[in-house]
Amino acid sequence: MPATPPLLAGVDGCPAGWLACLIDPSGRRPPEVRLFPRFADLLADGPSIVAVDMPIGLPDRIGPGGRGPERLVRPMLGERQSSVFSIPSRAAVYAGEGLDEPAAWTAVCEVALATSEPPKKVSKQGFHLFPKIRELDRLLTADLASCVIESHPEVAFTVLNGGAPMSLPKKVKSRPNPAGLEERRALLARLGIPREITAARPPRGAGPDDLIDACVLALVAGRVMRGEAVSYPARPPRDTRGLPIAITA
Repeated sequence: MPATPPLLAGVDGCPAGWLACLIDPSGRRPPEVRLFPRFADLLADGPSIVAVDMPIGLPDRIGPGGRGPERLVRPMLGERQSSVFSIPSRAAVYAGEGLDEPAAWTAVCEVALATSEPPKKVSKQGFHLFPKIRELDRLLTADLASCVIESHPEVAFTVLNGGAPMSLPKKVKSRPNPAGLEERRALLARLGIPREITAARPPRGAGPDDLIDACVLALVAGRVMRGEAVSYPARPPRDTRGLPIAITA
């Protein structure tokens, strides 16, 4: 029996867990979309490279504009800059764990203010990512971070679109924007992700934007495998746990 080929995975966090687009780089298997309740379940499935839309390296202190890679990629995105949230220090990410939301929000903002320069609270969008960030952070080691790569869908779309940001948003007033999703489906189709994948109904607990994001991140995983990916910054610093602080696309 021939060996099962290694898979590349693009992964987006969603309410039901982690939505993954799995690609066989040999082309022997068509792309597949699967939902994993936990990130550990995804890793157990054996992908060789994972590009995930979730912060990985968490500094002890935060400078103006957030982590270094966040500051670097925002100017690339034009009107899509707001899609790159500022993530606070590791201490702030963990500060509210186990508390109800109002108490967690207060605790997180207190620590974020004390570990940022200038002092800054946390955005609500970033705050709601913290359970997923902690789940991933607890799993990763410096060695594992060489194959689990932080990426960002809008940065990926910009790079894959020849440096031009997408002209339309994926969401308008927190609801999927059909025209923005279709713009991205068209680009993904040109790059080898068929519409049967990108226009399919996503699994329960995931949205169409999660599906689109997972697909573009699978292409990033392919670029990493081929040595074509770009890291922002080019020489990433590492946090105190040895995890790189970079966005790759």
